[in-house]
Amino acid sequence: MKYCFVFGTRPEVIKVAPVYKFFIEKNEEAFIVATAQHREMMDTMMNVFGIEAKYDLNVMTHDQTLDSVVASIMQRLPPILQRERPDILFVQGDTTTAMSCAICAFHSKVQVAHIEAGLRSHDLYDPFPEEMNRRVIDVVSTYLFAPTEKARDNLIKEGIAEDRIYTVGNTVVDALKMITNSFDLPQMRSRIVPFERYILLTLHRRENIGERMVSILSAVAKFAEERNIHVVLPVHKNPNVRRIVFDTVGSNPHFKLIEPVDYVSFLALLEGCWFVVTDSGGVQEEAPSFGKFVVVARRTTERPELIESGFGILAGTEENSIHEAMVSASETKLDTAENPFGDGKTSERIWRIVRGVSQ
Repeated sequence: MKYCFVFGTRPEVIKVAPVYKFFIEKNEEAFIVATAQHREMMDTMMNVFGIEAKYDLNVMTHDQTLDSVVASIMQRLPPILQRERPDILFVQGDTTTAMSCAICAFHSKVQVAHIEAGLRSHDLYDPFPEEMNRRVIDVVSTYLFAPTEKARDNLIKEGIAEDRIYTVGNTVVDALKMITNSFDLPQMRSRIVPFERYILLTLHRRENIGERMVSILSAVAKFAEERNIHVVLPVHKNPNVRRIVFDTVGSNPHFKLIEPVDYVSFLALLEGCWFVVTDSGGVQEEAPSFGKFVVVARRTTERPELIESGFGILAGTEENSIHEAMVSASETKLDTAENPFGDGKTSERIWRIVRGVSQ
């Protein structure tokens, strides 16, 4: 059996690398195709995990559009699939890379394995284009690796055959265990922030750019001023995000605006924060591993397990609702809450399933 693993963004590397490395440890024939949808951030994460791509599609361009990414991948990946003839192509999540590569594999009659299948917000345009991407991937996949029972239920309700669906947990927990065992997070954190108590804030979601983002920032600023607490905000590279952030809170003394940090440094910040406010999907999964409460600054979430487990609140994007959610977060205790996203053994489960190895 030959296995192809594809990724093109930082979150994909984080969640694919543990699976790929487990396959390599088992002496499987496996190789990586990197699309470089996000060049710099992808390369940085590959270095963290010590992995290399056999093929690099190098699709990233200045001011790239979704259509240009799709077109480039669909031109460059098929010749590789024809040359290598893998038995299974692994994609992760809901990126444009994952969707485009899954379609290419389908066209080449290569089986698709979807890591993190079944997530749904049930709103095709929120998040955009991720909700459409993951639905398309699940339709063409032979192996659907659902991270939770709720994700599995979503797939069954859509009519996908149950014998294609496997509940395995989320590979992000595998990745976090690998990283926390390899790096001194408190020491790294001390190099970034000079204070011990702070709120961590991340904003980047496309549908939040504009008035929604201004409202979120205003709510966080109000809470920070009331509680006299610092807010650490790694400012996303998107120029539209940067403009809003600097215009809204650039001169606020409670905010420490920093450039985007590498993933390990971000985990150091996450480990040490009071709680986190974010519109990120990945952070919703990472925070429970560190016992941190999440204020989800979005109108929908495809990770309802976070809310149901008591680790987070879906706050919307209005200033009042964000502020109220932060007040609730400040009063929440998580001493007995269990991580809803897994136990760090997802990579092994995936390998056993595709190889037909019993527990």
